[in-house]
Amino acid sequence: MNDCNDYRRALLGDPSTLTPEMHAHRAGCAACTEFSDRLDRFEARLSRALRLPLGDTPVATRVPEASVAGIPASDSPQSRSETVIPLRPREARDRRPATPGRPRWLALAASVVVALCTAAVLWLAVPRASLARDVVAHMADEPQAWQVTESAVAPAKLQAVVSAAHMRLAPSGGRVSYANTCEFRGHEVPHLVVQDSSGPVTVMVLVHESVRSAVDFDEGGYRGVIVPVAGHGSIAVLTRSHTLDAAAIDRIAASLRSAIVWTAA
Repeated sequence: MNDCNDYRRALLGDPSTLTPEMHAHRAGCAACTEFSDRLDRFEARLSRALRLPLGDTPVATRVPEASVAGIPASDSPQSRSETVIPLRPREARDRRPATPGRPRWLALAASVVVALCTAAVLWLAVPRASLARDVVAHMADEPQAWQVTESAVAPAKLQAVVSAAHMRLAPSGGRVSYANTCEFRGHEVPHLVVQDSSGPVTVMVLVHESVRSAVDFDEGGYRGVIVPVAGHGSIAVLTRSHTLDAAAIDRIAASLRSAIVWTAA
């Protein structure tokens, strides 16, 4: 260490690190020892000031790099320069909008909307498909109902079956060759077979099963449609004929639905 100026410039550059040469110079120089002590006290006061809680009004403290510590301006590596240290209240920092986090919240909200829409679609689609499968599965229990015949079921028998669903079938519904009360999904429902020019058509009156719109299905050798009936559940119309297209099945379903006369409970 050549002189006091070299020591003080090195100390101002990094007060936390003292080389062996700097320790030796400080031990033998009373002026540099006092300089070092003033600098240490200044650093301690500055550290405490930065940790103090402040009021609501932001302030800026001007700290001369040399004169505050009692260091002559000529000894400073910079000539009377000032450093402005902005001090912002903690409350003001907390009130700043969290703009960088907003895209993450928007992405999360979009994910929730997609999930809800997907759940709604599944909630609507799965019961409709399940209802069609259960209707088709029920057909295996009564294969004799599909016979082609010129005979019609007795009117008293037909009325006994349909009255449980609080309805009667007008003559425009066609010739009913089979009528039975069947258990379906925990309820007793009318199971009818109407002889159409294309062959037997099965009708199940499902007063306890509602659908939002017509459900077309083609599975297990059966083709058909389940149509809603406002206030009275739905009716399922099935055929095993391969000559009927969807439009013909819809026509038969509409004719049967209009032939149903609902009675008081």
